[in-house]
Amino acid sequence: MTKNIAVIKGDGIGPEIVDEAMKVLDKVAKKYNHTFNYTQVLMGGIAIDETGVPLPQETIDKCLASDSVLLGAVGGPKWDKGEGSMRPEAGLLGIRGALKLFANIRPAKLLKPLASACPLRSDITEKGLDLVIVRELIGGAYFGEKKTYIDENGHKTASDSMKYSDFEIERICKVAFDMAKKRRNKVTSIDKANVLDSSRLWREISHKVAESYPEVEFSDMLVDNAAMQLVRNPAQFDVIVTENLFGDILSDEASMITGSLGMLPSASLGEGTLGLYEPIHGSAPDIAGQNKANPIATILSAAMMLRYSFDMQKEADDIEAAVDKVLASGARTGDIMSEGMTLVSCTEMGDRIAAEI
Repeated sequence: MTKNIAVIKGDGIGPEIVDEAMKVLDKVAKKYNHTFNYTQVLMGGIAIDETGVPLPQETIDKCLASDSVLLGAVGGPKWDKGEGSMRPEAGLLGIRGALKLFANIRPAKLLKPLASACPLRSDITEKGLDLVIVRELIGGAYFGEKKTYIDENGHKTASDSMKYSDFEIERICKVAFDMAKKRRNKVTSIDKANVLDSSRLWREISHKVAESYPEVEFSDMLVDNAAMQLVRNPAQFDVIVTENLFGDILSDEASMITGSLGMLPSASLGEGTLGLYEPIHGSAPDIAGQNKANPIATILSAAMMLRYSFDMQKEADDIEAAVDKVLASGARTGDIMSEGMTLVSCTEMGDRIAAEI
């Protein structure tokens, strides 16, 4: 089988971690007689430097013409002083919108070899941590009207609108319920319905969707309580569904209780099979170019790409099993290093995982 993959290496450690994911994909292709064709395109800070904009139209066109997109990371202090539309992160928001990727899937699972890296007490982690956050990706405050102005009293003022329509809420909730049916049949919807009108609509529509899934246990939870419950008893969650801003914050929190931001992949999906796959961490400019980065989240993102966009279930299983084996052997990058383990570089971690395929 031949698949065309648009590759956005991006900024900071992006090129390093994407190279290791491609190394693992090439090993999968060799084993299963697939062909993965890579087309490298620009986005983020490097795109600003080379083209003057964070998301060139050429990148959008090549991504739309591909079967899927693999992304490293974008951003860094070099570009932090630009206007909002000229920052690297604007490219990330833009590509999600251009590809109509409304559902962000972020699994958070504590692997047994990394139990000691979890900051929670052992009596909490022993209950297990295996959840998925389904985050609405192209609505809410990130995509609402933004303005900065001088108000009637002469004060500089800024505002961002959090806007949602019923169809946007319905389609993301259906993604969450369908996913729960393949897991443990439980959905928790996160909102702030005691304060926000957009959350009250969210709650209304999510309850309507739940009526079509009687076999799935469903509940609501306010976002502040959800943040607390994630560290108090994460085992209670199976699938969490929430809007853009809340999902961004909660998924980062969930990642840290699994041991490291460097461990968690994500998939951004739309109506079809085209998806954008990326680690949830940032560009880590402080270690860029030093061969210290943890490539596992990007490698696991590539596994999600095989699973969700290419329907290559066995191949995805192979990658995930390889990661487990390498971690069980004691290999660690610096961010997940602990006493008695073996410190390895970014490239060596990629080599070891590829060798297990």
